[in-house]
Amino acid sequence: MSVASHLKSLQALDLALRTGSLKGAADMLGITPAAAGQRIKALEDYLGFELLTRSRSGLRPTAELTDAVEPLAAAFDQLKLVSQRLDFQRTNELHIAANSDFVELWLTPRLARYRAAFPNISFCINGEGDAPLRLGQVDCEIAFGAPNKEPGADVLFGDFLVPIGSVDNTERLWKIAGRDKLEGFPLLHLDFYKDDPQAIGWPEWIGAHGHRKSALKRGIRYQRLAPALDAVFSGAGFMICGLALLSDVIEDPRISFPFPLATGTWTSHAYCANFRSGALVKPQVKRFREWLLGESRATQRWLEQKIQAAQSDVKGSGRSRRRVTSQR
Repeated sequence: MSVASHLKSLQALDLALRTGSLKGAADMLGITPAAAGQRIKALEDYLGFELLTRSRSGLRPTAELTDAVEPLAAAFDQLKLVSQRLDFQRTNELHIAANSDFVELWLTPRLARYRAAFPNISFCINGEGDAPLRLGQVDCEIAFGAPNKEPGADVLFGDFLVPIGSVDNTERLWKIAGRDKLEGFPLLHLDFYKDDPQAIGWPEWIGAHGHRKSALKRGIRYQRLAPALDAVFSGAGFMICGLALLSDVIEDPRISFPFPLATGTWTSHAYCANFRSGALVKPQVKRFREWLLGESRATQRWLEQKIQAAQSDVKGSGRSRRRVTSQR
């Protein structure tokens, strides 16, 4: 039997045994369960007997396979070790999986500065970039969620939720007399923060500050911030979203704040980075982590200073309409 010709089949078999299912094996291989089953079936056809049987606890080895299970697992453990040691030699690549909005609105605008400092580094971000896509674990994962204290985990920055709109819509809003200024204006809803217990949407914001009495939940819903932001720019409606990713577009003449920033609220979740422990031994990953934390601290300071200034302004003599609509 040629090991090389059946390596993918043996890999699928090993993972099916480790996970107890074809789906578990398929998820780890990045293929469908049917494809994983076909790989194992090809090996069974070659050998002339079945290798797996189903039980209540999942897939189990047949009698013919039992004596080979331990050496099979040991062989792939050794291959994994070899792969990790060879991977250490890739000193010019960084592989990152990150929230799409984080990449588009925050990371990408800053990468030019990183590339200027380290011109020989290539990136593969969410499977794309100047570094080739490789199978296996990425060096760093970045997501918005509850902070944790696991090794390699870093809290980058929190977020502050506040209403935003286009300049034209804000001007129309403040020409309306009366208390319910938002009545009749389209409301856009961003589901990005829905898992955060402290996050607010329009029902919570209006419940606290007024300006509208009906259809608080009606309107277009968005999963991602970037397309929702384009809708705001085009005048499709007002939206509550976080400021943290807007630091590079907050001076955009198309964006406006219809109400004081002090009416917003902090999230309990944050943007967090999780660096794989095996990756942190690589110099380029260490350097990127230091750079990422430095840029993140700057964003957190910017956000805190902006909110503190807004809160101090409210405590002072009040705001003119011009300051409310042009505050950036």
